[in-house]
Amino acid sequence: MAKGDVKLFGVWSRPFSLRIILALKLKGIEFEYIEEDLSNKSSQLLEYNPIHKKIPVLVHNGKPIVESLVILEYIDEIWKDNPILPVDPYERATARFLAKLGDEKCLEAVWRVFIADGKEQEEAIPPAIESLKPLEEALDGKKFFDGATIGFTDISLSSMVNMVRVFEEIINTRIINEAKFPFLSAWIENYLHFPIIQNNLPRHDKMVEKFRSRRLSYVKRV
Repeated sequence: MAKGDVKLFGVWSRPFSLRIILALKLKGIEFEYIEEDLSNKSSQLLEYNPIHKKIPVLVHNGKPIVESLVILEYIDEIWKDNPILPVDPYERATARFLAKLGDEKCLEAVWRVFIADGKEQEEAIPPAIESLKPLEEALDGKKFFDGATIGFTDISLSSMVNMVRVFEEIINTRIINEAKFPFLSAWIENYLHFPIIQNNLPRHDKMVEKFRSRRLSYVKRV
């Protein structure tokens, strides 16, 4: 149930917006979604996030919270039902670590594969695969990273799942496969079949169309 006025400024295709949508939906929080045009940012976005001028921005009772991982923790602290962070301090620390690893290493490495071509792309694949190994080890056969149901780590890594599927189709190259990553592959299937995830993922064909044209702009620069 919602507590106060909640607004989310985001972009439909951006994985960091998706994180917040999923967390709010899992918590059952009513919110107003405002789609932003990053080529023509609204005055409200610039007012609420004057430092980075980026999405997502959560506005709760008129107060803005920025940076997606910070927003996730805020949501969990304000709305106690259906907690997404583990209770155990060590498990909470592990969840935060894996979320940062996904952002700062895994997603970056996969992105480098996506925007490269030819020999550069071939050279970028092994580091991307190497970056994903800690996630495979952290799962160790579990259905979800944080236990029997989706939690903080799973929501944080949702950005990577959605983008990897799109990237693999566009470049016609498998990065995460069952042979190298059996646990990660199973986790992706469990994630994609979770009802709230299924109902809120952006359309795959639209994502492919958008990022195919975006990739072309990067490849042409090289």
